Amino acid sequence: MHDETPIDAATANKAEATGQRSNPYAALAAHMQRAGSGDRAALARLDPDALRPHELAALSRALLSAGLQPETWRAETWPRWALIAHGVALAGHDGAGRLGKQLAKADVSESRVTRLLTARGDAFRQLLPRILRLLASRGVQPNWYELGDLVLKEGSSQPDDAERAEQLRMRIAGPYFSARAANA
Repeated sequence: MHDETPIDAATANKAEATGQRSNPYAALAAHMQRAGSGDRAALARLDPDALRPHELAALSRALLSAGLQPETWRAETWPRWALIAHGVALAGHDGAGRLGKQLAKADVSESRVTRLLTARGDAFRQLLPRILRLLASRGVQPNWYELGDLVLKEGSSQPDDAERAEQLRMRIAGPYFSARAANA
């Protein structure tokens, strides 16, 4: 079970450095439920790599509401959190299940999951919103504790993040393929 209390940037950085799970994803999901339709629409439509002013404003409100402090971030961190906020706005958040099982429950094809898990950089950032729209269309909310960590680690310049991203990919793949085999 995850604590639902929003965290500050120092706690998020410490949790990220030690590999502990943090909860800004649940706080973002709660913000989406409370936010006005304009902010939700801006976040659902935004391009994380090319934020327009009204999208940046909606994103900033969401991040601050989640207890994050974006004013302390490196430039590479903004698009990562923009992608996470975009994803939460598109598909919601369900931290109770494993992402791999959620992908299988939504009947996401093996080829799509494989492409997502093997994609890096721009390809990953382009594929993820498509998968999230598919999950949303099938009424399945993803686990952002797993997926958000992958977004934050994927392509990061920080030491050990590439290895952690690979571990996260395997933690997603295992339950996905197990669930698919059980349903075959």
